[in-house]
Amino acid sequence: MRLAPGPRGLRARIVVAFGAATLLVSAVVVVTTFLLARGYLLEQRESSATRTAFSDAELLRSRLSTAGTGVGDALSAISSGRADVVVRSGESWYSSSLDVGARDVPESLRELVEAGSAGRERVSSAQGPRLVIGLPVAGADLDFYKVAPLGELQSVLRTLAAVLGAAALAATVAGALFGVWASRRVVQPLEQVAGAAARIAAGELTTRLEPTDDPDLVGIVSSFNTMVDALSMRIERDARFVGDVSHELRSPLTSLVTSVEVLSARRDELSPRSQQALGLVEEQLSRFRVTLDDLLELARLDDDPTGEDNRVALGALVREVLAASGRPAGLLTADDDGMTVVRGDKQRLERAVRNLLDNADRHAGGACCVGVHRRDGSVVLTVDDAGPGIPREDRERIFERFVRGPRAARGSLPGAGLGLAIVAETATRHGGAAWCSSSPCGGARLNLSLPAEES
Repeated sequence: MRLAPGPRGLRARIVVAFGAATLLVSAVVVVTTFLLARGYLLEQRESSATRTAFSDAELLRSRLSTAGTGVGDALSAISSGRADVVVRSGESWYSSSLDVGARDVPESLRELVEAGSAGRERVSSAQGPRLVIGLPVAGADLDFYKVAPLGELQSVLRTLAAVLGAAALAATVAGALFGVWASRRVVQPLEQVAGAAARIAAGELTTRLEPTDDPDLVGIVSSFNTMVDALSMRIERDARFVGDVSHELRSPLTSLVTSVEVLSARRDELSPRSQQALGLVEEQLSRFRVTLDDLLELARLDDDPTGEDNRVALGALVREVLAASGRPAGLLTADDDGMTVVRGDKQRLERAVRNLLDNADRHAGGACCVGVHRRDGSVVLTVDDAGPGIPREDRERIFERFVRGPRAARGSLPGAGLGLAIVAETATRHGGAAWCSSSPCGGARLNLSLPAEES
């Protein structure tokens, strides 16, 4: 049998722990209090009944010492309140009530009294629990039994148990409520850390935890802020390094491109082997230039994550990119431009669209369908191809920096693995997302989702 899982949340566990601890303590206190009270009340009741029994027995003996007084007459003169008296004289039994008689005297107590000793015993009856006290009456050849009902005491104990149970329940509820308050106090610092971490992950590197006077949290706050400072400095240093390297490489690259263009203008004068080498240099320089452009774009995204904030009709933007790249306009199926408006940097969004189309050209022979549609508060751009597709285990990795597909990694395709990383970074900076799925065309579908601008 499989047990149901317990509460998994920290706050829920704290509340349950407080409630369970309070319930346990309350149960121990209630049980202990009830047992002590029950023992004390029973002891007091039995002691009082025993004293009354000895007093009544002495009174009975005194009355029987008067000449001509029978047991029945003497017994009727004894007032025992709610208790009844049963007397054995020889083989005869006498009782102060018709409801009580010899049958109500336990055999074990009867034997004890007949042996000359006093005793008492609690018994059960149809009328409720009873206390039977027996003692021999010296000098009168009598066995005296007093039958005292314990129903009233039992009712008192039941009331006491109900009151104690209600108090335990109230204490448990109070403990759980205190647990709710305590859990909020305990979890609040964690929620602040989680919120700060989420804002940092979203690019707000200036986020810091507020200083605190709590000695238990000072170390955590200080360590967290120090970590964020180090992370921010590392990111800035890396971004600056990438930007500086890219800028420094652009000047010699421009000189190389110019020199190669001069050689290319005199290609016919070169030998076939030199022409082949020149073609290889041109191809690698073109690839190098694309990689530098991508690195500069990523550096700009890291340095200025927001960019411009304008209203952009994504459908119209895709049509412009298709027209500028010479691709057929019939590839696009889109909602009305008014339904595909987003807010963001048009230049960066244009580059993201171009990278998606270039990726389809490079890996799958071109896009077979491009869609721009409004879906549940978002505008989703889809680029489908009929290529070999992307394995499920690689669909998340392809959006990481410098990650290339198997064919590209073997050198059969150009690229440095930065195009889709720029798409993912652009989507994140605009509050959206990028992902890969299967295409109805048989290949891969690359998706770019952005928050829709409400009209």
